Amino acid sequence: MCFACWLALILLTAALQGGASKRPAKKASITLNDCLACSGCVTSAETVLITAQSKEEFYKHAARDDEVMVVSIAPQATASLAAHFELSMPETLRRLTHFFSGLGVRHVLDTTVARDFTLEETYAEVVARLRARGRLPQG
Repeated sequence: MCFACWLALILLTAALQGGASKRPAKKASITLNDCLACSGCVTSAETVLITAQSKEEFYKHAARDDEVMVVSIAPQATASLAAHFELSMPETLRRLTHFFSGLGVRHVLDTTVARDFTLEETYAEVVARLRARGRLPQG
């Protein structure tokens, strides 16, 4: 699970349980052993970034007026949250959007559109190369 999805799960769970805990948050610790090989998001560089971040850091940046905070959520994370809370996918997205907007986040994006756009562009590139050369480059 990528950091944004993990943070969304923590924040949404806290919100649905009546707010954040009064106990100080523990610093996240994720290693390459935690990787599920879903999309290669946990690399050694990102492990360092994740270790240095917390929900307090997220709240601090979300509350600033001079920054535009954008949250992107993968459909896999939405599906997991929907299943956990027994909600539909659209209802889960609506609640996530409402929740993050309440924290000062300006845009909540579903990454499905970006994935679809990438697939269309890849298809167009492959077709263009096939038409131009009659075959794809090797190697």
